[in-house]
Amino acid sequence: MSLNSSLKSVSSIRWWPAISIVALAVAAVAYISFSDLPSRQEQIQRTGVTLITAILFLLIWFFAFSRLPKKIRLISFGAFIVLLGLGSTLFRLRGVSGDVLPLLEWRFARNTVEALPQNSSGPAETISIKAPETPALFSAEEAPPITSPSVNVKPATSSHLNTRDYPQFLGPDRDAKVHGLKLSRDWSKHPPKLLWRQSIGAGWSAFAVAGNLAITQEQRGPQEMVVAYDLKTGQVKWSHGDSVKYESPIAGDGPRATPTIVKNRVYTLGATGMLNGLDLKTGKRMWSKNIIEDNEGRINEWGNSGSPLLLDSLVIVNAGGQNGKSLVAYHKDTGARIWSGGNNRAAYSSPFVAALAGVPQILIFNQNNVVSHDPASGKIFWEQAWPGGSECVAQPVPLPHDRVFVSSGYGIGCKLFQIQRGDSAGWQVALIWETNRLKAKFTNVIHRDGYIYGLDDGILVCLDLANGERKWKAGRYGHGQMISIDDLLLIQAESGDVVLVEANPESYKELSRFAALSGKTWNNPALAGNYLLVRNDREAACYELPLELAAR
Repeated sequence: MSLNSSLKSVSSIRWWPAISIVALAVAAVAYISFSDLPSRQEQIQRTGVTLITAILFLLIWFFAFSRLPKKIRLISFGAFIVLLGLGSTLFRLRGVSGDVLPLLEWRFARNTVEALPQNSSGPAETISIKAPETPALFSAEEAPPITSPSVNVKPATSSHLNTRDYPQFLGPDRDAKVHGLKLSRDWSKHPPKLLWRQSIGAGWSAFAVAGNLAITQEQRGPQEMVVAYDLKTGQVKWSHGDSVKYESPIAGDGPRATPTIVKNRVYTLGATGMLNGLDLKTGKRMWSKNIIEDNEGRINEWGNSGSPLLLDSLVIVNAGGQNGKSLVAYHKDTGARIWSGGNNRAAYSSPFVAALAGVPQILIFNQNNVVSHDPASGKIFWEQAWPGGSECVAQPVPLPHDRVFVSSGYGIGCKLFQIQRGDSAGWQVALIWETNRLKAKFTNVIHRDGYIYGLDDGILVCLDLANGERKWKAGRYGHGQMISIDDLLLIQAESGDVVLVEANPESYKELSRFAALSGKTWNNPALAGNYLLVRNDREAACYELPLELAAR
């Protein structure tokens, strides 16, 4: 082909549609980036749709309207098909991030751990359950009487702890707070000490710790397992397995709820609704219930996630059943149902105890409402509607002066309610203020000295409880989790990093950080004394955090 022919061929190419498509896509992405959209997820989704649409139009232009030589278009089409095939062969979808960004990994990488490791005493015990339940020692009518909770009632886990226990979801009092521990604030001079780090089965459960046992839930092949590890070595001490499996290519496989330890028992709830009462020393099953079948419920879209609450003689779970079986209490020794109440579908939070207007009550964040139940009977005291279109995950926070703070993601934001008990009109719930400045999608928020700290679509925020005004917003940690240690916030970032931030309403200050895990991490951390246990759906680790005295 002569030079003139080549130049003529190039000049005949119809470039203006491609330039127009690219220019419009760039303008649309810029507009979306600077728009005040309700959530980061919506911003990412709109950006994704824009880019995919632009790519499709560019492909149509290239193959149909570009006027490129037929030979070039045929070669390009073949190369495109080869690249698609190569990509699907080499990579697979590992789920999505908290902002719903697809996460890819090598297809040949090990996806999860299928078998338990062996410890020094041999293979861990695995108990398989398929259908039969352990018969109750006595019926519900014969069960020991339940003591009505007093005004200052606390979960059963609070009454027998040593200072190093972290026996349930969000710690001793289920409020994501650890007291009486003075951590070093400078990890560059005194770095955390790695005690162990190893592969683990899939799941988003956290650790519960009692003594030298650290217990979590994980999926290993077809078995949903409760596994007890040695706190300081990571060796498996015992395991229990149920032949059930929750699977989701987007949300990830395996159990979500955290075990609850009380004295010599462990109580767990699996992603498909298997509630177990196990012996703490051996993992032997004492009793088991399928709370979905038992209460006419159904498995949540993203798996059942509510961690069991132990209160006096009761194990309380959010079954989400109809006909008065939303919140259910079983006897902790037998599994006999004691009471049930409500008709709301379960969401992804866990029941907890609060004293409001001088009355102890169980609060639970269900789908589209916050509900208060009588701990002795399950009767509903009050309920408050919550906007639809969001997954209710973050725990409501009871506050001084009979207030309750509630937040959710997906553009909804947060609200502060005043709870009152009238003489004749019953319970009253009044809205004090609302704002979209804190949208707690996965994470739980922390209250300290009149301020709320939480991750607003992945960015740390401090709100003034007096009026809902934002004091500051800084530090992008993704959709991670956090706990507080006096005036410090320990944040488990979605990236796997652990970060120490000062809980100071006047200014944001990150003090220290280190890479504790690798990969997407949605699990809550557990802090037993100065032993930090972290995990995600691939690995777990234990670090000994430096104390303030060690820095002197």
